[in-house]
Amino acid sequence: MSSLVTKRKISIFWLPLAATWLMMAFEGPFLAAIIARLAEPKFNLAAWGVAFSFALIIEAPIIMIMSASTALVENRHSFVKLRNFTYFINGAITLIMLVFIIPTIFDFISIQLIGLPEPVARLTHLATIILLPWPGAIGYRRFYQGILIRNNLTRRVAYGTVIRLSSITASALLLYIYSDIPGVAVGAIALSVGVSVEAVASRIMVYKTVHSFPDASDNYKPLTYHQIYTFYFPLALTSILALGVHPLVTFFVGHSLMALESLAVLPVINSLVFIFRAIGLSYQEVCIALIGQKGEFYSVVKEFAVILGIAVVAILGIIAFTPLATFWFETVSGLPSDLVEFSIFPLQIMVLMPGLSVMLSFQRAIQVASRKTGPLTRATFLEVTGIIAVLFLMTFFLNTVGAIAASAAFIIGRLAANFYLLNPNQRAKHKMTEKLEM
Repeated sequence: MSSLVTKRKISIFWLPLAATWLMMAFEGPFLAAIIARLAEPKFNLAAWGVAFSFALIIEAPIIMIMSASTALVENRHSFVKLRNFTYFINGAITLIMLVFIIPTIFDFISIQLIGLPEPVARLTHLATIILLPWPGAIGYRRFYQGILIRNNLTRRVAYGTVIRLSSITASALLLYIYSDIPGVAVGAIALSVGVSVEAVASRIMVYKTVHSFPDASDNYKPLTYHQIYTFYFPLALTSILALGVHPLVTFFVGHSLMALESLAVLPVINSLVFIFRAIGLSYQEVCIALIGQKGEFYSVVKEFAVILGIAVVAILGIIAFTPLATFWFETVSGLPSDLVEFSIFPLQIMVLMPGLSVMLSFQRAIQVASRKTGPLTRATFLEVTGIIAVLFLMTFFLNTVGAIAASAAFIIGRLAANFYLLNPNQRAKHKMTEKLEM
């Protein structure tokens, strides 16, 4: 059995997904570079980082639907059930975003709670309004992308991302050249156009697959909404906790030493680190799809993850600890000279994050494949708690520069989650081994 899945076969299956995530990862640096070259870059970059963090927390309940559709959609019956479930969540999060952008509510959260300067808050509100289509479009396309992955059509996922990236690039460049709207609006419009176009493309590419789904067999146990909820709720809560930490980070950074500079550089630093984190994120669905129903390919999947983790840490380290960092921040990202040096040390702190992301994706995949999603929520809760505790200590007691405090907090929180999942993963592995021996 072990010869059926090899590192070469994993590579062939994974590379289109890796390309997809890498293309998405380059969106952040590209849009940040556009914004940095327009008027008032500090205010607009800060507003872009905050608006994007708001959009992420609102989309959080739906973001794991790709893992769910990869794991659960087996036939026509399960497809319809999970599709209806997806549409319900999409409607709910879009309604939440509509309420959130009501000026009085938004001002209370952004100005009074987080403490954003008023110019940054105004730009953030504009961008958040423009990003209204974002959460629903993300949920729609991730549901159908999970089906493509389950049916070994990962190249089509990459094609969809090419369409998305092309739409974002064209929109941003046209607005950059021919309009005089604020940079944060340029980024938000481009992103909303891109994800909406990709959502439509994903639905078109999955059309034949969906219509070829077989009816449920006689021995198939019908999937119920309660079962979907029980399976998906820990995944959704995991995403809510993980992405919900971003507004909290914004709050602490907004009250830290050199707050405006930190808010301006963090989206640029995070977008660079995300390029390498994307490698790990792209591996999660690969593990779910290829580990085997009884975990028979656990070892080869784990070995591949170790190689990936070492590679991404090494490459990011070469950038962070050499003049390449200055080249990236100054020439590629277009940061003003006073922000270039300010960005390098926080980036160096974050060097381990891509490797820890590969590890976390592998750990999450094991739990999803074994249908034990509860430990994921507890691990994420521990990660978020660690991030908040470190930020609180470094901001209010040690008076640390905000960007440095945030980078250190992200690393310490992720390490806590990784260590927590070691035991649940060992238990899941043993259960898989028992099934394999039966």
